[in-house]
Amino acid sequence: MTKIPRRKFIEHMLIAGTGVTMLGGAGQFLYACNPAKRNLERLKVFIPMPLQVVIDDVGWWSGEDGSSRQEPYRTGINRNHVPADYQAIAELGRALDIRPQAAFVLCEWDKENILRNLPTSTWMGKDWNNTKWIGPWLEEAADIIRHNQKYLEITIHGVGHEYWEGGHFTRAEWTDSNGQMRQKEQVELHLEYFGKLMDQNDLGPFPTSFVPAAFRHSFGPSSGRDESLAEILKKWGVDYINTPFSSMHNRERVQYEHFGIDSGVITIDRGDDEFPWLTFPADPSKEIAGPTCGMHWPNMLHPSPERNSEVVERWVNYLTPYNERPDMMLARNSLDFRHQLLHHSLTEAGLAGNSIELDFTETDRLNGVSLRKEFTVKIIADKPLRFTAEGIHIKSQNYQDGSDFLYVLNLERKQGVTKACLRFAD
Repeated sequence: MTKIPRRKFIEHMLIAGTGVTMLGGAGQFLYACNPAKRNLERLKVFIPMPLQVVIDDVGWWSGEDGSSRQEPYRTGINRNHVPADYQAIAELGRALDIRPQAAFVLCEWDKENILRNLPTSTWMGKDWNNTKWIGPWLEEAADIIRHNQKYLEITIHGVGHEYWEGGHFTRAEWTDSNGQMRQKEQVELHLEYFGKLMDQNDLGPFPTSFVPAAFRHSFGPSSGRDESLAEILKKWGVDYINTPFSSMHNRERVQYEHFGIDSGVITIDRGDDEFPWLTFPADPSKEIAGPTCGMHWPNMLHPSPERNSEVVERWVNYLTPYNERPDMMLARNSLDFRHQLLHHSLTEAGLAGNSIELDFTETDRLNGVSLRKEFTVKIIADKPLRFTAEGIHIKSQNYQDGSDFLYVLNLERKQGVTKACLRFAD
């Protein structure tokens, strides 16, 4: 696949878009996607799509694929994991000023062998013994996680990733390959023990986000179940699920293009990852079309852990241009991510004279979702502008100058206001 230099990439994306609506007089445009041309006559407005980084299968200490022996697939690499592999995630977050989601599998963090009491969670069942993976590396990695909470978010992926009965596993831990959720009491127990392993290692509060193991998931209740997995997760404080819609059962129930609301839990389409799960290391180049940059842990690591930074740098260079595009932005964290996505999808922005009119009517119709007041707008102009607001607060604004002016406005809605206005002048 041919790589595009950063500047050319941004210019290409500005030129390649579709979906233009003309409002008002000549030269006033609102672009639903990317502008169709770069020859600016007046102004272009975007509520940019946020991009969230999600990294699966974090937490294993063994990298070995043990599936032929009824053990987990793990990460499938030819070395063990080390604390430096956790540092790599934090390094990516720090370089981009984002908080990547690290979807954790925690069984090999069990220092007290409590998983003997949850035989469906591991290949050893009631004979579970994790002695091999108890050592100083646990505290080293935990310390990295604790000191980098701004740059690494623990997300629930699984206790053991699969589901064991009679010494054999089936895919996957939370939902089977037919889309049926595991028995409710088992789901509850697996969540409980995930929390216990978090507490054992002082890894922080129970996560609020979830990536289903092996992407086995059903939107809404599955066959034979009265509750959906999302409904159970919500009781544990989880309010956001990230998974590919292409493999999700009952995906026809999803209400919007990029997300759906399942029992008050927002479920966001991960799309397709660029690389297979065991690509080690990866060199990203494929254009991201949706709101998630998904990968598996080996994709960002090096066979020699001391060289992890080389692979991290590839991802930094790959992702940085998305933040420079007018129609996209890197989400600072998963909370900002999902609320910006709702505004990107539902909030309307239009031009009238020297004003940008914002309409939150459709956004406010979401049932069971509490929206944050803050979101971001990007504006391209052909000269310096000043902005004032009516019905909304401009929390901050900055711009990158060049051939055009790209303004980034961080806005905060006012209570009870469904329509607001940004006025601009030179």
